[in-house]
Amino acid sequence: MVNFNNLKKLDKDDLLHLVGLETRRDTVDTLLPVVGAFAAGILVGAGLGLLLAPKPGNQLRDDLRQRLHSGQEYLSNAVGRSSEGAAQTGPQGSVSRTA
Repeated sequence: MVNFNNLKKLDKDDLLHLVGLETRRDTVDTLLPVVGAFAAGILVGAGLGLLLAPKPGNQLRDDLRQRLHSGQEYLSNAVGRSSEGAAQTGPQGSVSRTA
């Protein structure tokens, strides 16, 4: 049996355990390990994919570099086109006509 002096020394979790309860786990406590395992799986999968690729490393790196460069060009062109379109619209969002 627990007397009053020992009860003062117990913290919240100890008291809940005496009653047969426990504190509720936070969402972050549950979700963080799952996200970490998922990210580790992605990294392992990507590494295995690169190891088992049919091309040698130099060719694979060149192909990846070219794809990244073409993606950067595509994005910069898309941003340029959208900023040109925004410059041609008026303050109310209407398109200004130039003669």
